[in-house]
Amino acid sequence: MTGYWDPLPTARSVVERLGEPADRLFTGRWEHRNWRNVPGPFYAGETDSLAIGRRDAPDHICYDDDLGGGIGFEFIYRQPVDERETEAVVHGCRAELYSGYNWDGDEHWTAGAVREWWRDRGRVREWAVATAADWGADTHPHWGFNADPQFLGHYHDAARGQRDFVAYLDDGLEGYLRGYVFWLDLRREPRPGEALPRL
Repeated sequence: MTGYWDPLPTARSVVERLGEPADRLFTGRWEHRNWRNVPGPFYAGETDSLAIGRRDAPDHICYDDDLGGGIGFEFIYRQPVDERETEAVVHGCRAELYSGYNWDGDEHWTAGAVREWWRDRGRVREWAVATAADWGADTHPHWGFNADPQFLGHYHDAARGQRDFVAYLDDGLEGYLRGYVFWLDLRREPRPGEALPRL
């Protein structure tokens, strides 16, 4: 993708159609955001550990393993770039029990902060590769209520999300972020053929 498309007008329309107050649906706090969230308007702050966001938005939501044993929290690994994807992200955020997502990233990200996140992407990639290998293995050390074999599909899907994240880091995210930096600087979408800033 080259350029940037603002998903927030569509997101507001989806939320209005759902009849839910946005100030109750999106309550995540910037200072609590998961460091793995890719820059953009949507991000996860403190979420529950049910790991169900991928049911609605598998192309946008991943899970971390911060609680150990394959249990953790949600984050946005790919921002939406059209109406269909935006609706999926809103529904994925809506499924989260604590309303820990937010869509006010544009108010916090700066061009410098985006470039800093991009420079540190190796840390994110290394984590995602290791987690995908762990969760994709049938020998994953499931414990407690996760010991049931029925959860194996959940871990394999979570591992697929990590692999998709790695693929996006390698091919696609840079173009998106260049467009997003343009948006942050000028608050408009790039015109066709207009040069985008470097990261």
